[in-house]
Amino acid sequence: MQGDDIQYDRRGHMLYHPEFHKNHGKPFSELEREYLCKYYEHDGRFSISLALGKTENAIKEELRKLRKAGLYEYYKNLNKHW
Repeated sequence: MQGDDIQYDRRGHMLYHPEFHKNHGKPFSELEREYLCKYYEHDGRFSISLALGKTENAIKEELRKLRKAGLYEYYKNLNKHW
């Protein structure tokens, strides 16, 4: 990997990179949703994106969808995988 091939958007969020975002474009699994909701407040978007292999924008969008659907707390308290 070469550090100079990593690109960021204007807000400083890492754009898609195949070495870091191996799950890019794949749907979120139940396990990933639980991890996201359980650890997001502590670890933040960047760490979660690396842990799940998805871009920061994908993490942001999934959080938005879960909150809008009223499922954020459900996954946060699921305790099935984590």
